[in-house]
Amino acid sequence: MPKALKITLSKSLIGQVPKNVKTAHALGLRKIGQSTINHPTSAVKGMVHQVKHVLTVEEIDVEGEIPRKRRGHKAKAAAAAAPKAEKKAVKAKAEPVAAAPAAEEAAPAPKKPAAKKPTTKKKTEE
Repeated sequence: MPKALKITLSKSLIGQVPKNVKTAHALGLRKIGQSTINHPTSAVKGMVHQVKHVLTVEEIDVEGEIPRKRRGHKAKAAAAAAPKAEKKAVKAKAEPVAAAPAAEEAAPAPKKPAAKKPTTKKKTEE
C-alpha cells in the first residue's frame, strides 16, 4: 500500500510569521484541527518542516489513489469556458459575414470637454 502524510493543524496561526501562515495555507490548512492527506514529496516535506511547530504529522497507509486538490474556481471556469469558445467559433463560421458599416456610422460622436469646477479663492486681509 502506498504511504501518505496526514497533516493536521494543531496550533493557531495567529501571531506566526506571514511566510509560515502562507505555507500552512498552501498545505490546505486554515482552521485548527483541519487535516489534509498529501503525497510525501520533497516539496510537501519541506513545507511541513518549515511549520512543524504548529502541525501534527502522521504517516498512513492509503488504499487507492490520493485525490489531487484543485485550486479554486478558476480552474473550473477555464475548463468550462473552453467548450463555449469552440461553439462560438463554429457558429461564427456558419453565419455569413455582414457588410462593413459605413465609416460615418462607425465613427464615435465627438466628446464634450469636461466642465471646469469652480474654484474658491481665499480672500486675504489687507
